[in-house]
Amino acid sequence: MTQINEAKVILWAKDGCHYCQEIKTYFQENKVAYQVIDVTQQDNFRDILFAKYGVRYVPVVEIAPSDSNVYQGITELGLEHVIEGLHTVGSGVHE
Repeated sequence: MTQINEAKVILWAKDGCHYCQEIKTYFQENKVAYQVIDVTQQDNFRDILFAKYGVRYVPVVEIAPSDSNVYQGITELGLEHVIEGLHTVGSGVHE
């Protein structure tokens, strides 16, 4: 059974990104609350991703426990990495 996510989740995404949409759909279907940072035509946002994680591409998902402001960045492509990250921080999302 799927439960509502108790983690803080940020999705760095851009328009037209298939991987980004796949993650958004998963979050919506599983009632995961998340914030989107749209990097479309925002090179300065890509600079932030590079400074934080050494990447300029999206999607990047950042996840933190609800009682923390320390985020884990997931830069690997593929929904399975995001799901694993949600489990790692104890988000309450179950397959």
